[in-house]
Amino acid sequence: MSENFEIKEIDGIDEIRFQPSGVCSKLMMLKIKNNQILEMETVGGCSGNLKGIGSLVIGMDIDEVIKRLQGLPCGSRPTSCPDQLSIALRLYKEEKLKITV
Repeated sequence: MSENFEIKEIDGIDEIRFQPSGVCSKLMMLKIKNNQILEMETVGGCSGNLKGIGSLVIGMDIDEVIKRLQGLPCGSRPTSCPDQLSIALRLYKEEKLKITV
């Protein structure tokens, strides 16, 4: 598992901690069940924007979130907090595949 990514299961809910890189946010924490985002919190970054993103993705299927957010830049940066969220979700999917195979 990556040093910037951690996943643990508690009562059937997967809890993710992800340290993004190349952006202002320092930590993303998500709760996922049945491929759906239940909660999202961030530390650092643009508070209003990240609260808005968190509010929008609640209840969404992670594959749809990845599809919509991957590759989005932030100004001249090649990545953004939304892009980093998609990276966290792709890492989650990779880890879940390892666990279930």
